[in-house]
Amino acid sequence: LPLVSVNQILLLLLVLTVCAILYNKVHQVPLALRSETVDLESPEEMEEEIPVVICAAAGRMGAAVAAISSIYSNTEASVLFYIVGLKTTIPHIRKWIENSKLKEIKFKVVEFNPMVLKGKIRQDASRPELLQPLNFVRFYLPLLIQKHEKVIYLDDDVIVQGNIQELYDTKLAPGHAAAFSDDCDLPSTHEMVRSVGMQNTYMGFLDYRKQAIRDLGISPSTCSFNPGVIVANMTEWKHQRITKQLEKWMQRNVEENLYSSTLGGGVATSPMLIVFHGKYSSINPMWHIRHLGWSPDARYSEQFLQEAKLLHWNGRYKPWDYPSVHTDLWENWFIPDPSGKFKLTRPDS
Repeated sequence: LPLVSVNQILLLLLVLTVCAILYNKVHQVPLALRSETVDLESPEEMEEEIPVVICAAAGRMGAAVAAISSIYSNTEASVLFYIVGLKTTIPHIRKWIENSKLKEIKFKVVEFNPMVLKGKIRQDASRPELLQPLNFVRFYLPLLIQKHEKVIYLDDDVIVQGNIQELYDTKLAPGHAAAFSDDCDLPSTHEMVRSVGMQNTYMGFLDYRKQAIRDLGISPSTCSFNPGVIVANMTEWKHQRITKQLEKWMQRNVEENLYSSTLGGGVATSPMLIVFHGKYSSINPMWHIRHLGWSPDARYSEQFLQEAKLLHWNGRYKPWDYPSVHTDLWENWFIPDPSGKFKLTRPDS
């Protein structure tokens, strides 16, 4: 063979050998790395996923399950559920989801460490349930959610009847870290508020006899908002150090007893009312119909409830307990506990 063609053959063999080595290198990437590369999403794809944070507390896990079930059933959007629990309760909620029709959902279980609250909560004998550590998860959203710009937080005692995409699309004004529902927004809820004597102004949450509260310069008749449904902007939240501000007002309450806990929603609502005063956007009122748990017999009209996008049983009377109102709407979405630990309380049970 002429020398030139031998060189060409050798060169070709060399190129083929290099190609074979490179091919093997690419295809022998460890499995863990390969699955991670599959998970890398472009920013556009990430935004399409709606992150929803819900807490799963001991004794009321059925609430979280019903809320998740209602959201999942009423939307076409891709929802990623962040289910937050304490170390002791996480195995129970995971098992419930994996052994029911909810096994199709996309979810991450996040453990909340109650040690972050050490020294920041004042004991309240009148409503001990309001001091549960998971009540304060909403203060720490950026610690729990890493990769999302916009997040929905929901209390566990809600049912979603609309498409959660609508709530996610809530517009936040520039400089606002969160959107809430005003407590003075819907005429139909005013009747309910009056009939059960519920508070819907700052007076019901803050103790205006205290100098620190008067120094805020907020009128006691200012309309309050309900932090059981939040659409939050994580960039603004971190930029404004919202978590630090909330912790400051928790700390001050421990030292100075600033909140009127007997009337309002207690210790988790009051710091938010202070920190977000005049600095939040509004959620469409139909996306937060509340006070369903304030009285065992004050009811909304059925037609109004059918039109509502989200129902919230805030108050003492929960739909998994007895007595409570409009329990049929809640039970539509409840999925029984496969382990049998969580049971509904009903008059005949």
